[in-house]
This record gives sequence, structure tokens and C-alpha cells, in this order.
Amino acid sequence: MKRAVLFLATGFEETEAVGTVDVLRRGEIDVTVVSVTGERAVTGAHDVTLVADALFDEVSYESVDALVLPGGMPGSANLNACEPLKKLLTEHYAKGKTVAAICAAPLVFGGLGFVDGRKATCYPSFEPYLAGARITDEAVAVDGNVITGKGPGLVFDFALAIVSRLQGGEVKASVSAQLLL
Repeated sequence: MKRAVLFLATGFEETEAVGTVDVLRRGEIDVTVVSVTGERAVTGAHDVTLVADALFDEVSYESVDALVLPGGMPGSANLNACEPLKKLLTEHYAKGKTVAAICAAPLVFGGLGFVDGRKATCYPSFEPYLAGARITDEAVAVDGNVITGKGPGLVFDFALAIVSRLQGGEVKASVSAQLLL
């Protein structure tokens, strides 16, 4: 079974976190929700608190196929301030494994050089953080092992792109049908 980890930091965008986890699990991807805060209970940008499955240091990332960052502010800035997460993302990216971020969170990828020369998208006001990217207005940009999404209203498109990358188009079509998309 394919594995993904979605990271939570204080101030995450709730719709992007929950929607992505839901769609990935419907696509038969084993998803672990991980807190980078040191606490399992993490409060989002709109005062919704989620309980993570694990803390950052409790997870083995070796067999993980995709690392996923929901957006939101200050959640994206908090993810970007987490040096162990950025080290993990860099190692994962270098191995050609999938890295995905939506809304403001692609700013992390911009700082790490993941989108340099690649097609990418994000919440419009965060485009300046995508240094060297070929910015697109599309809902989702997939370029190699990097997936970026524009924002909360497009969470299904984002999550389905991850499902397609990990499980293929047939599973993506099945999940889309279940969701009446």
C-alpha cells in the first residue's frame, strides 16, 4: 500500500488538511497525519483543532511515498520554520519521491529550490515566494515529482492529483466518481 504523510503546524488551512486526507484515504493510500508542533492537538487558521496521528519524531519516513503540506497562515510559515521538516523534504525530493503543497505552503518548496524551472501554482499572493518557477494559473501543477495546488476551493483537484501520481488514473477516476466530481 502506498503511504503519505500530511504535516500540521499551528495555523494550517483546515479544509486543505481534512479534504486531502479524506481523498487520499478514499484512494487507498495509507495517510499519517503528523504534527510538527510537539503536541498532537494542532489548531488551524480558523480555530478548528485536529489531533494528529503522531509527532514528527515518532514516524519512520523511509517507506513514505508522498509528503504533503496543507497551506494556511501562519501554518505555512510555521512549516517553513521547521528545519527537521525541510531536511526531510529535501531528502525525499532528492530521491524523486512525491512532494506536494497547496495554497501558501508551496512557499516552502520555493525556499528549497524545488520549483526552480518547474511549473507551479499557489495562492496568488504567494507567487513571489516561488523563486524561479514557471507560475501557472491552473488549479494544480504537476511537474515531475512536485505537485502544487492553488488554494482551499481546489483541494479535491490537488488531492486527486496525488492519488493519480501514487495510484494511477483508474483509482483517481473511481475516487472522483465517489465524490460526484
